[in-house]
Amino acid sequence: MFTSFSTALSALGAHTTAVDVVGNNLANLNTPGYKSSVVAFSDLVTQSLGAGLGETQVGFGVARPVTIRQFSQGAIQASSGPLDVAIQGDGFLVVREALSNSVLYTRGGNLQVNKEGQLVTATGFRVQGWNEVNGVLDTTQPATDVMVPVGSLRAPVATNSFSFDMNLDASATAGPPATTFSTSIEVYDSLGGSHVISVTFTKTANPGEWDYSMSIPDADLASPPFTPVTGTIEFDASGRMTSPAVGGTMPAMTVTGLANGAADLNLTWNLYNGTAPRLTQFSQPSAVAANAQDGVPAAQLVRVGIGDGGRVLAQYSNGQQVAVGQLAMAAIRNPESMLAVGNNNFQLSARSALPAIGLPGTGGRGSIMGGSVEFSTVDIAREFTNLIVLQRGYQANARVVTAVDEISQETINLKR
Repeated sequence: MFTSFSTALSALGAHTTAVDVVGNNLANLNTPGYKSSVVAFSDLVTQSLGAGLGETQVGFGVARPVTIRQFSQGAIQASSGPLDVAIQGDGFLVVREALSNSVLYTRGGNLQVNKEGQLVTATGFRVQGWNEVNGVLDTTQPATDVMVPVGSLRAPVATNSFSFDMNLDASATAGPPATTFSTSIEVYDSLGGSHVISVTFTKTANPGEWDYSMSIPDADLASPPFTPVTGTIEFDASGRMTSPAVGGTMPAMTVTGLANGAADLNLTWNLYNGTAPRLTQFSQPSAVAANAQDGVPAAQLVRVGIGDGGRVLAQYSNGQQVAVGQLAMAAIRNPESMLAVGNNNFQLSARSALPAIGLPGTGGRGSIMGGSVEFSTVDIAREFTNLIVLQRGYQANARVVTAVDEISQETINLKR
């Protein structure tokens, strides 16, 4: 009889724990990246009464429930936060706790920047990954705190080469006066100063031949004048450039003694795109279709965001977009064994496999989507249904306690 009391009491305690789990799931209905838990019941050891084939087995009730975290994929929706990310597939973001520096793992991707310029979660845990160093983003090194270049000034890059994609009119004549065509391009020195390189083409008396002259304004020089760089470009009867030949020496221009004190400019005019000439001579008006140069001026940081793949992208005022960081991801073979430690974070347990940290989308790791947030996996309809079932289970076992109490009272009354 007293076994009946303990059996019913174990069931009351188990159902209370299960209701607590449902309540916690519902409380985190809107927690980004939250994974819902389920309760697994199991019976206690059975007591055998009697012997032989017809023995009676009476259970001792239900054991303490085991809580299992279900790492299913949550719904991904667009977010207005430029640093928000969502994980699609398996894996976790790697974070560090501020005081103990311990490594934790999270699916919560609503990120921000702290006062030290570190990328952190909404609860202040430092996100791990890789940073650009001297223009190189090396993801083979150990992961470290991801730094966001807030308010930084990006250094200029001096121009080394430039190009024009253009046509020179095949109907031009040597004159007099000779047909000419001029174009220009803006280049940058080591201090980020801007200079305009002018190129003038003049038709010669030889068929398919043009002379060119490259110059820079005298005002840009400490000791003018500048001596123009000259040369000849030749085309065949099909309008294809033949000289300078592909693989040969390209026209070059060196500018020394700049007025602003910058280093000398050493410019190469790239006349070929691989093996294809950039210049043609057809019977169409002379015109430039495109131009390019590889220098950039100094620039202010305009905004920072995280793109697909977990790349931290910095947008600068010169229009340049640079990957200044990369988020790391951890793949854990049995995530259900991890322990929830609050703040939307998990830590490894004694049963957890060692994490494999690497780039998103590799080694079985899921992908990172920028400008998105993964919603909680809590299904409110399922949780309410579970709540009803658990409530009925609690009520039923409470009736067992009442029934056993009445039986024990009748037993006591037998001696009266």
